[in-house]
Amino acid sequence: MSEAVIHLADVRRSFAQGGVTIDVLKGINLAVQPGEIVGLLGPSGSGKSTLLQAVGLLEGGFTGSIRIASEEAANLSSNGRTLLRKTALGFIYQFHHLLPDFTARENVVLPQLIMGKTRDEAAERADQLLSRLGLGQRLDHRPSQLSGGEQQRVAVARALANRPKVVLADEPTGNLDEATADIVFAEFLHLVREEGSAALVATHNERLATRMDRVVRLHDGRIA
Repeated sequence: MSEAVIHLADVRRSFAQGGVTIDVLKGINLAVQPGEIVGLLGPSGSGKSTLLQAVGLLEGGFTGSIRIASEEAANLSSNGRTLLRKTALGFIYQFHHLLPDFTARENVVLPQLIMGKTRDEAAERADQLLSRLGLGQRLDHRPSQLSGGEQQRVAVARALANRPKVVLADEPTGNLDEATADIVFAEFLHLVREEGSAALVATHNERLATRMDRVVRLHDGRIA
């Protein structure tokens, strides 16, 4: 088996609130292999989003070992963590967070320009991804002109634009109706598998979780 693209060992996170210490993550051990799609299930408050923040290197305060694409986060400077986030990780949230004044194509082009792609290269990649998600006729539409499902498809394309080793998705269809969520999630899984990325997907939806390669259940800050 190849080296895990995500490797967590004894990861912990606590918060001080009103003079009381709240332990949110209580010693998480987890490995995700290249190309593996793992569902992270648990009720609200179980620590799913905090765990994704740990893997996404989005904030400090964590203890334990967090290795992403063979890089130990604790050994990296702030700039090093930012670079690793940009080169190895893609993010999808429950709300799409698209830039409202930019078209679908431009929303997928921008993260590629930040990584040094030419505008022509970035546009070609954006058109390819969006077309594979059924948005070939909607490339020049702004988010306000797209349905909720279409907006989330653009967010999926944006997350994959720079060919990340890992996609982190936090309730990626939680803001959609059930029928649209099923369609968008199926397209998300298909595209991630085609691209060869690994994915860690936080959800409370048992039905969607059955479509993933493996399910990890989080309860009270621990993996059950």
